[in-house]
Amino acid sequence: MRHFGHIAPEVRKRLFHREPCVFTPDSPARLLAAALGATLYSPATRPRLADDVLKQAGRGVVSMVLCLEDSIDDADVGPGEENLVRQFEALDGLPDADLPLLFIRVRAPEQIPDLVRRLGTSARLLSGFVLPKFTAERGIPFLEALASAEAESGRRLFAMPVLESPELLYRESRVETLEGISRAVDKYRDRVLALRLGVTDFCSSYGLRRGPDMTAYDVQIVASVIADVVNMLGRADGTGFTVTGPVWEYFRVQERMFKPLLRQSPFLEVQAAELREKLIEHAMDGLLREISLDQANGLLGKTCIHPSHVLPVHALSVVSHEEFSDAQDILRPERGGGGVLRSSYTNKMNEVKPHRAWAERTLLRAEVFGVANEDIGFVELLAAGLPG
Repeated sequence: MRHFGHIAPEVRKRLFHREPCVFTPDSPARLLAAALGATLYSPATRPRLADDVLKQAGRGVVSMVLCLEDSIDDADVGPGEENLVRQFEALDGLPDADLPLLFIRVRAPEQIPDLVRRLGTSARLLSGFVLPKFTAERGIPFLEALASAEAESGRRLFAMPVLESPELLYRESRVETLEGISRAVDKYRDRVLALRLGVTDFCSSYGLRRGPDMTAYDVQIVASVIADVVNMLGRADGTGFTVTGPVWEYFRVQERMFKPLLRQSPFLEVQAAELREKLIEHAMDGLLREISLDQANGLLGKTCIHPSHVLPVHALSVVSHEEFSDAQDILRPERGGGGVLRSSYTNKMNEVKPHRAWAERTLLRAEVFGVANEDIGFVELLAAGLPG
C-alpha cells in the first residue's frame, strides 16, 4: 500500500517531486507509525464491514480501527466480536486484496488472545489492537495479553494505547499518571506503534464540547494535556513515541459539497483562496486548522470518524518542496559540525544543530507521504485525491 496509491500514476507524477513509498504490514515499526495517516474508526457491528474496508482502501485509507468499545452498545459486544470474525474471514478469502492496516479496539485484556484465537488464519490480516483509557495500572494487563497473543499466534501485533483517562487530565494526578504510562510503554516499546489522544473523553470530564469553528487547541484544558503528553512521551531524542492527533467530531461537510468546485479543471484554474472560502463557509476550516496545529505541536496522523476527513489529513501531511529542500540542506554530511545557512528558497535561516531533529522527522514524513512538486499545494492534492 502507499499514500495516494488510489490515484493514477500519471497524476502522481504531476503532483510529486518524490512519490510516497510503498509499505506493507511487515514494514519497520518506525515507518508504519509515521504512515498511519488518517486512521478511520468504524463500529465492529457493521454488517458489511468487509465491503466497507475494501471501499475505504480504494479511496486512500491506509489504517482502520474496528471498534468494540465506545462506538457500540454494551449489549452488542458479543455480536460485534462474532461479526468481526466473519468479516475477517471474508477479507481473508479475497485473492490479492490490498487492505489497510487493521486494528481492533477492545474493552478488556482478555478479548485480545480470545479474538486472535477465534480469527484463526485470518489473524494474518490483523496489525494489532487499540487499548482504551490507558494508564500504567489499566494498561499493563492489555500489553501482557498482547504479548501472549503474539507469542501464541506467531504474528507481530502492535498496540496503540489511547490516552484519555481523567487521571491524565486532572492537574493533581497528571505527572504521576504520565510517568506511569511512560514506564509501561517503554517496557513494551517494540510493541507500541503509536499513542493516540482521546480528546472527547477529556472534554467529557468537564462537560465540554468544542464547536466546529474551534480546534482542540482552543480548549485550554485540553491543550495543556496535549502539551504535557508531547513533552513527556513525544520527545525527539529516541525516547519518544509517535503521538497522533485527536478526533474531529464534525462531518457536515462532505466531499459532494466541494467536489464540483475542485473538478472545474484538472489542476485548478480555481484559485486556492476561493476554495478556502468555500471550505470555511461549510465549516471545514476548523478541521484544516486543527490538522495544521497538530503538526505544529508534534503530532503525526489523526483519529478520524468520517471518510471525508481522510483526504485533508493526507493532503496536509505531504511534505512541501520547500520543507524537503530545507531538511536535505540541514542533514548534508558536510554540515555535521553545525553552523547556520540561508535556505535554498532564500527566505529563512536554517540552523543545523537545532533544526536537525525537525529535518529527520520531515524526511521520514516525506518518505511515507511524498514530496510535492514546487508548484503543487494542498488544494491540488485535495482535488486529485477525490473519488470520481
